[in-house]
Amino acid sequence: MEIRNICCIGAGYVGGPTMAVIANYCPNIQVNVVDINPERIDQWNDDDFSKLPIFEPGLAEIVKKCRGVNLHFSNEMENQIKKADMIFISVNTPTKVKGIGAGQAIDLKYVEASSREIAKYSEGFTIVVEKSTLPVKTAQTIKDILDAESKSKEKFTEKNFAVLSNPEFLAEGTAINDLNNPDRILIGGDNKEAIDSLVRIYTNWVDKSKVLTTDLWSSELSKLIANAFLAQRISSINTISALCEATGANIKDVALAVGMDKRIGKYFLNSGPGFGGSCFKKDISNLVYISNHYGLSEVAEYWQKVLDINLWQQKRFVELIVKQMFGTISSKKIAILGFAFKSNTNDTRESPAIYICRKLIEEGAILNIYDPKVSQNQINKDLKGCKEDLNVPNNNKKWTFSNSLYETFNDTDAAIFMTEWEEFQNLDWSTISPKMRKPAWIFDTRSIIKKNVIKKYGINIWQVGSGS
Repeated sequence: MEIRNICCIGAGYVGGPTMAVIANYCPNIQVNVVDINPERIDQWNDDDFSKLPIFEPGLAEIVKKCRGVNLHFSNEMENQIKKADMIFISVNTPTKVKGIGAGQAIDLKYVEASSREIAKYSEGFTIVVEKSTLPVKTAQTIKDILDAESKSKEKFTEKNFAVLSNPEFLAEGTAINDLNNPDRILIGGDNKEAIDSLVRIYTNWVDKSKVLTTDLWSSELSKLIANAFLAQRISSINTISALCEATGANIKDVALAVGMDKRIGKYFLNSGPGFGGSCFKKDISNLVYISNHYGLSEVAEYWQKVLDINLWQQKRFVELIVKQMFGTISSKKIAILGFAFKSNTNDTRESPAIYICRKLIEEGAILNIYDPKVSQNQINKDLKGCKEDLNVPNNNKKWTFSNSLYETFNDTDAAIFMTEWEEFQNLDWSTISPKMRKPAWIFDTRSIIKKNVIKKYGINIWQVGSGS
């Protein structure tokens, strides 16, 4: 089957970049990205490419090249589903906030809604591809919805739909490179024709040796487990950072030595304030829920501990900051450098900065927050409820948004580096030092600041995993 028209439901962090790269490498395929959010679609269609809803290095250039040629963004759900030979489901899959499985199970309401739209409007034989991160056996839900719809219309048969699992393995901040040069492409399914059609799309730029085909359930579970293993490494190295601080060792040296073991490798051994983003916490919570569902309580407890350690690291940082600043930060001004959960992205979902900022505000601190890509509006949403307090000065604001990196340090008692943005790593400390109130503190949760440099200016510094 030759694919001429692709529809992607969901214009978010997965759908937008993935479809842009497919359009770039497959000029003979019309790629239509649809979303129910008109504001988001307007951002994708903005003539100012710096205003795309998602920041990823290299993304704007591809969108500029392909948009209006074979890459399109719209709210025309019905029309684009009708035309599509292949439909990707790339919608949000949040953790349930209430009901059975609240806090652990994934809410599939958007997946189900998308499946019903596909069942209602698709025509002829349609390949449906799961792209969202989903719990194992979700494909069966999609199949049941599609089959029920096809059986309700005599002119259709069950063979009108083929469901594939094609999980994404993207790291935010390097998503375009991950798409251009993937470690592997995983496709799960039981319809060979549909699988071959998707394989042919990817082999326009990916070597076929990197394309792995499996059954549906193995594909779905592989994504969940990959994220769990990566998150596990972060929690593991963060426990060792505390041990380094207590013993006088240095976490960078330990991570380097351990990472040189080829059985372990160097990746995801950078200690910090804990993992964030849309996947790790959500996927491990779902793994805990699934394990409990199947009566595997010991397995559930094991993975729950990975989440517990992640939160413990953030709590530990807050306690340490308060302790170093003479036991109180009430009415003290603190600069927050970085609000995204990692560098090279504007995504703040589950960012450690949210928890740490909230706790600092609870302690009475006044925050100056700067991030090169995260907007004031987004920070306001994440810190909702923390804005006003009659008991603090500075026009009753608990935090302010800074447009200037260096002005963020004005009249501050301390600065906390939360995100490892490159521009934070070579600052002019001769300019910063006079702006800070002495004794001043730097809390480096990413180990990106050169300690020997800022000590010359009489500024105290603490770095994660450093015993000195």
